[in-house]
Amino acid sequence: MQQNKAAGGSGAGKKIRRYVLAGQQVDAPPLARGLYLVATPIGNLRDITVRALEVLAAADLVACEDTRVTRKLFDHYGLATPLIAYHDHNAETARPKILERLAAGGAVALVSDAGTPLISDPGYRLVRAATEAGHPVSAAPGPSSALMALTVAGLPTDRFFFEGFLPPKEKARRDRIAELSRIPATLVLFESGPRLAAALADLAAGLGARQASVCRELTKLHEEVRRADLETLARDYAAGAETRGEIVIVIAPPPDDAQPSAADIDALLQAALTRTSLKDAVAEVAAATGEPRRAVYSRALELTKAR
Repeated sequence: MQQNKAAGGSGAGKKIRRYVLAGQQVDAPPLARGLYLVATPIGNLRDITVRALEVLAAADLVACEDTRVTRKLFDHYGLATPLIAYHDHNAETARPKILERLAAGGAVALVSDAGTPLISDPGYRLVRAATEAGHPVSAAPGPSSALMALTVAGLPTDRFFFEGFLPPKEKARRDRIAELSRIPATLVLFESGPRLAAALADLAAGLGARQASVCRELTKLHEEVRRADLETLARDYAAGAETRGEIVIVIAPPPDDAQPSAADIDALLQAALTRTSLKDAVAEVAAATGEPRRAVYSRALELTKAR
C-alpha cells in the first residue's frame, strides 16, 4: 500500500498500462498527477523516446491537435490511452475540461501533431492555466523540427531567433522581414509550400544575399536540405523546386559590420522597385538598413531616372 502511494497519485491502484516496443509489450510505470508535455516524432516514428512512450501509456488522458494524426502513433506503439482534441479552434472549451481532470488528480499528456508541444500551437495557454491553478507541469523532451533544421543548416548556432510563420499577406510579411533584419542572430522560420517562393523572394529583398538553408521533410523518406544564398534559393523555388511537406528556413545572421554599403542599398532598392511603388520601396529599404529615409529616397530617385 505504501509503495502505491509513493509511486504517484494517478497510477496508484490502477491497472497496469502498456505499450509495444520492438514487438514486446512493456509495462509503463505509474505517473504522478500533473500535466506532461510530450515531444513526438516529426516524421520518423522511430524517433520517439522511451520516456515519451511511458508517459503516453500511463497518462489518464492525452490532449492532441488532431486525434487522427496522433492515432497513427498510438497504433504503431500499441497505446490505448484516451485521446481528446486540443487546438486553436476548440482551446477555449477544451481547456477547462483538461483543468478539471488535473484538479481531480489526473495525469494529462499534451502532444502536438509532430515535434515539441507549444512551438507554434496554443499549448502555452494551457501550461499557464495549469501552473496558475497549482498543478505540476513537466516535460518529456524530444524531436523538434526547428532545432533539427538549425543543426543541419551549417549556419551559426550560438545565438538564434525562432520566428515561426511569417505573415501570409505580402505587406505584413515585408514589414516583419524588415524588423527581423536587425536581429543579430540566426533566424529560424516555418513556411508552407504554397507560400515558400514568395516568402524567399521577400526575404532576399529584405535581407540581401545572406546564406540560408531550406529544410524540407526532415527525418522522412524524401528529406531535403538546400543550402545557398537567399537570392539563389528564391530563384530555385520560383523555378519550380519541390515544395511539398513540412518546411523550415534557416538564415544566417547579419555580418558583424552591419552597416550597409551603397551597393547593398542599391541592390535592395532595385529588388524592391520591381515589386512595389517608389514610396513603399523606400520605406522597406530604410527599415531594413536603418539608413535615413531621405537618403534612401534620393538614391531611389536616381535609380529610377537611370532606368
